Formats: sequence, C-alpha cells, structure tokens
Amino acid sequence: MASGSNGTVRLALVDDYEVVLTGLAHMFERYGDRIEIAEIAADEPVTVDVDVALFDTFAQGEVDHDDFAVLLANPHVRRAAVYTWAFDPPLIDTAKRLGAAGYLSKTMTAAALVDAIERIDRGEVVVSDRPAWQSSSKSNWPGRHDGLSEREAEIMALITQGKSNAEIAAITYLSINSIKTHIRNAYRKAGVASRAQAVLWGVDHGLKLEQRAIDRWRI
Repeated sequence: MASGSNGTVRLALVDDYEVVLTGLAHMFERYGDRIEIAEIAADEPVTVDVDVALFDTFAQGEVDHDDFAVLLANPHVRRAAVYTWAFDPPLIDTAKRLGAAGYLSKTMTAAALVDAIERIDRGEVVVSDRPAWQSSSKSNWPGRHDGLSEREAEIMALITQGKSNAEIAAITYLSINSIKTHIRNAYRKAGVASRAQAVLWGVDHGLKLEQRAIDRWRI
C-alpha cells in the first residue's frame, strides 16, 4: 500500500527527457494529497524507493525494448506502469508478461491517471481504454508552444537522435505513411524544410542530439 506521507502514493517519473517529465509532474500538482513525486528520473535509474514508477515512452522504446525490463528489475521500484500512445495488443500482452502493473494511455485526464496509479498501488493491474488519438494532457513537451502535438514532438525527437523513418515507425508502431504525415505536419509547424533543419530545431528545443545524427545529416 501507499508508503508516502499521509498515505500518498510515492511515484517516480521515468523518461529520457527532463522537459517531458517536468511537464508530466505539473499534471500532478493538484493531487499532492494523493500523489507524491518522489523522483524524476531523466535518463537515470530510479534511486529511491517508490510505490509506482511511471514509464513515459516519449521518444524511446516501447515495452518490448530493454529499458522497461531494466525498470521492472530495479529493487527500488515496487510496481511499474507504462504511459504511452501505443496500444497494439501484442505490446499490452508483452507488458503484462514482463510484469507491468499498468498500461496507461496518454489521452487520460490527470484525474483518471491519478485514479489509475492509486489502483495500481493497491495491487490491481490497470489497462486503460484504447486511446482516441487526441491528447487531453496538460503536460508539456518540446515544441508545444509552436503548435506541435506530443506525437509530432516525439517524432522530431527521434529525428534529432538520427533515426530513419523506418526506425521511427518501428519504435512508435505506426505505419511509414503515418510517420511521413506526422513529419510533414511537424516540419510545417516548426518552420523547417529539411531533415538537417529539423535536427537543428530539435537541439534548440532541448532534444538530445546523438552522434549518428551528426554523421547522417552532416550538420
């Protein structure tokens, strides 16, 4: 059961991008009597004991990649849940098989997300309804103020990491055509016209630049 002060659920937020986690943490500010943000783990392992770790999949692998398995094996984490756009049945099955206590949609309202986390803390396995692909989150992400959706920002982050369209499709479980549509929309909103310009935009907006991007786009 909840181990935080006054019975709150001690929660860790896990992702590679601190700006995303900071925005996500902001969602919980109204629920301080129920949720205690014990750690924001940006590209680092959880180092304090928590009741639930929420694994945000922004611009990183889904549950069938290694990062989530590492989180589940962390002795500081009592239960772990996935926070994602990707609701393909094989991914949900994989998450359950690995031991995920929750598989939660990014379209959930803050109130619904808090309720789900409390149910997970009580020992339930919670799988939210398949998303309608429309964000109701009040969290922040790179490019939001330029009009980019979180999905478009995620794809720009993957471009900044040097990923090809095929690699992005594999990571996000979207079709190549969907990826191309998201890229066109993101480029228009970001005011860029090429892959190299998109990488520069990503760097300017706090996204991680990897060596493969430098090598591929020669910026």
